[in-house]
Amino acid sequence: MIKFQNKPLTESKYILDWIEDMAKMTKPDKIVWIDGSEEQAEALRAEAVSTGELIKLNPELLPNCYLHRTAVNDVARVEGRTFICTKKKEDAGNINNWIEPGECYARLTKLFTGSMQGRTMYIIPYAMGQVGSDFAKYGIELTDSIYVVLNMLIMTRVGAKVAEAMGDGKGFIKGLHSKATLDADNRYICHFPEDNTIWSVNSGYGGNVLLGKKCFALRIASYLGRKEGWMAEHMLILGIENPEGEIKYVSAAFPSACGKTNLAMLIPPEYYRKKGYKTWCVGDDIAWLRVGKDGRLWAINPENGFFGVAPGTNEHSNPNALHTAMRDTIFTNVGLNTDNNTVWWEGLNDNPPVHCINWKGEVWDYRKYDKADKVNTSAAHPNSRFTAMAKNCPCISKEFDNPAGVPISAIIFGGRRAKTAPLVYQSFNWQHGTFVGSIMASETTAAAAGAVGVVRRDPMAMRPFVGYDMGDYFAHWLEMGKVIPNPPKIFHVNWFRTDDEGHFIWPGFGDNMRVLMWILARCEGKVDAKETAIGYVPYAEDINIEGLDISKETLNDLLSVDKKSWLEDVENIKAFYEQIGERVPAELKEELAALEARLKK
Repeated sequence: MIKFQNKPLTESKYILDWIEDMAKMTKPDKIVWIDGSEEQAEALRAEAVSTGELIKLNPELLPNCYLHRTAVNDVARVEGRTFICTKKKEDAGNINNWIEPGECYARLTKLFTGSMQGRTMYIIPYAMGQVGSDFAKYGIELTDSIYVVLNMLIMTRVGAKVAEAMGDGKGFIKGLHSKATLDADNRYICHFPEDNTIWSVNSGYGGNVLLGKKCFALRIASYLGRKEGWMAEHMLILGIENPEGEIKYVSAAFPSACGKTNLAMLIPPEYYRKKGYKTWCVGDDIAWLRVGKDGRLWAINPENGFFGVAPGTNEHSNPNALHTAMRDTIFTNVGLNTDNNTVWWEGLNDNPPVHCINWKGEVWDYRKYDKADKVNTSAAHPNSRFTAMAKNCPCISKEFDNPAGVPISAIIFGGRRAKTAPLVYQSFNWQHGTFVGSIMASETTAAAAGAVGVVRRDPMAMRPFVGYDMGDYFAHWLEMGKVIPNPPKIFHVNWFRTDDEGHFIWPGFGDNMRVLMWILARCEGKVDAKETAIGYVPYAEDINIEGLDISKETLNDLLSVDKKSWLEDVENIKAFYEQIGERVPAELKEELAALEARLKK
């Protein structure tokens, strides 16, 4: 019989039998239940500091904040080592990596066997969403990492209430993680959607090991959503409050490096602030959406914290994110300013510390920084992170903990396109909006490896996160359109149009609210729009540019549709649909053909 160091939080035989099986395989020295209490968390922090796993930061400047460094070969999500394990390969689809479940369990069992010897297994019962909510889903992560425990305490809702809500436990998501030896060649992040199971081995980096995040809340949840009639999406949720106190909510999907977190925590420009407008963050990364009793689409943020990218976060780009991270935060792979025991990263300010330890734990010399070799010359790794509590965000919505979620007026897709996509356009209807989401794309920038300007398709920003075939995912979107009596309107934005010298034309950041205001006006039928080959485009006079150094002529240019570049894009979309394969719905192929015909008119 299994021996726990503290009282089990459940009597469910189903759960306890599973824990016993995993413990027999991994062979931990001790097994501890995580109860969600501050006393237990504080004891774990102290233990991690004593072993060097965490560094306690200046308590006066950064109260209850810690620094962690991962292994230098373990600093980001590894898409090439991430697998969807379904019985049939075609159910995982052509975009995902696949291993047959039996083979994968056998392969990983060898890596997990004895992997926790000399270590403690921590049992983390956690909820995605408010405990007891119709949206909520429950999981248990078994891990040998205190870092994982402390991050999960921030990112999810953990403890006895969760274990109680699980009841007999059947249907919970079974998560197993071990750092094992951190062998990069044997690193696996594997999802078994047909078994409600996630196994992750040989990584200690957040995105691979905080199993409630992308693994559960997107890959497994997208599979469950299709089966159960709801949606799990890689979307922020933002509320905009008008001077009368009425709040409208939008959800938005952007690929990486397209300003998603900045939009989620947007600060209205002065023009709108003076009039009394406010913005509220419900979520910065993931949205679960269900049809409400009123026939609208309602959304929650299933997470409880933010796992944000540190470099580039500053008082100008995202003051709300910066202030959120100033307390109760775990920083990963940022620089350590040894003069005052605080953190620093590139883009935080223009004052790099003279005395600093970099993300690898080496003495850092700011004079040797080379933008072309950020990984080796930066104080902070380019993918360094902060794990911060959502409740500490200055603009967190009062609806953040509402178990019913918030009603969504608009769904917004976005990408980084230098010339093709206009500043904003609206889809003709839900089916066309699904098509617009399916062809979402960004062009590689100078910061990315390889050629500049290469188009990477990232449908609904879900390319790395769909837990099943992408064509079936599109079909689920189309099906949802048939069961939402009052669906949100669907839009596409592009903050990244450039002039002939390559400079961004639109100011971005807080001024993106000007575009959101047009979107909400369209949802309420308050403004007209121009029908074009790609969708409905604003009349320039309907986007407020008061106080901006932008002429109406420039705005007209930002809203123009370049048919030549769109026709080139059509060929790229055809190739992408071919890559996805035969399960791309006929309706989307018809939308593509119709777009081509309109462009050729």
